[in-house]
Amino acid sequence: MNLGEAIDAVEETYEYMLAYAAQGRRQEDQDATGGIRASLEKADAALAVIAEAAPAQAGAFADVLRQDAAKSSAAIRLVLAQPSIGSQLIDNLNASIHVRALLTDLFLLDEALKITA
Repeated sequence: MNLGEAIDAVEETYEYMLAYAAQGRRQEDQDATGGIRASLEKADAALAVIAEAAPAQAGAFADVLRQDAAKSSAAIRLVLAQPSIGSQLIDNLNASIHVRALLTDLFLLDEALKITA
């Protein structure tokens, strides 16, 4: 997975999380493949790529990106450690300032890279 794919994976997971939170589930569908848990695992893997591949041209912002990716990863891993993932838990993850900061970082970086490309 390259940086662009990793950014897309995090953004797609966030969109999925918004829809999942709105469903009012008390617990996740344990039989579902490709559900919320798989999506969160994909986002967590993407965060590792983002932290590793933060472009040098981003300068000091690359450090901010790495820190926000690490904080978001910690929050995602807390959710993944739960035996079942309900909508309220995902709603709280959506509201996390760390996840929101990361998304804003990614939007900014994505636009900045388009300008320099």
